Amino acid sequence: MDIRRLEVFCKVVDLGSFTRAAEASLLSQPSVSEHIRMLEEQFGEKLIDRLGRKAQPTHAGRILYQYARRIIQLKNEAEQAICQYQGNLAGKLAVGASTIPGAYLLPSLLERFKQSHRNAELMLKISGTSQVVEEVLKGTLELGLIGTLWKDQRVECEALFSDELVLTVPADHRWAHRSAVKPAELMDEPFILREPGSGTRIEMSRGLKDAGVDVAHFQVVAEVGSNEAVRQGVRAGIGIAILSSLSVAEDVERGTLAAVALEGVSLPRSFYLVQRRNRQLSPLALAFYDHLLLAKQA
Repeated sequence: MDIRRLEVFCKVVDLGSFTRAAEASLLSQPSVSEHIRMLEEQFGEKLIDRLGRKAQPTHAGRILYQYARRIIQLKNEAEQAICQYQGNLAGKLAVGASTIPGAYLLPSLLERFKQSHRNAELMLKISGTSQVVEEVLKGTLELGLIGTLWKDQRVECEALFSDELVLTVPADHRWAHRSAVKPAELMDEPFILREPGSGTRIEMSRGLKDAGVDVAHFQVVAEVGSNEAVRQGVRAGIGIAILSSLSVAEDVERGTLAAVALEGVSLPRSFYLVQRRNRQLSPLALAFYDHLLLAKQA
């Protein structure tokens, strides 16, 4: 079985497009189509349905995808194990992160890791918490760093880094110079929320619920898919928000935003390293895991 053919097949499934799979694989679209055709001929089954511009796996395709992922992972582990034996850890490592750790924590950590492992190919994918977990389960990512404890027995979560969620308002807002705001007052203000499934939203909702405030009763003016969009919305005066202290630290220091305490409420949060339970990490992923533990202790 041609592993390269399986890699192309997985790209088509992951990206849902022959065109995007071709771009990601550095191949022409006819070459991608030929790889899929030969796989279908080999197994005697249609593996991909073309639905307009979308490409989706058939039932047989979904079965093959699970095995193909494992074969590719074993190939990568074998390459890394030989390189490690030769004293030169190398290979490919795909790591995922939700928006806050992906923007403010992992880039510098990956850069320092790369300095010690120059032959490693590192890929960081930033997306919502639920998407990161889904890709860890699928095997497209070995490790993920997310902003909430994910309750799924198929994954392991380990708290690594700390953060705090803070009420954030425009610099000219009437609350900007108050020492604290009562949680119930939040319901009277236009509010910008992250999308459902976001770690920030999950942790915020849990913390406020303990204080007797239900996010469902907020005057929501926008639900957006990125922390940066929320931050810009607050700066523009569209509404207030509860955001990661890491993401607004520079704005607060410059005076373009203000962080205001919530009376009687603390919203600490952790960032969790997530991996598939009972799945052996590759040598490169194990080395990166150790790198993260050292950073935690620093």
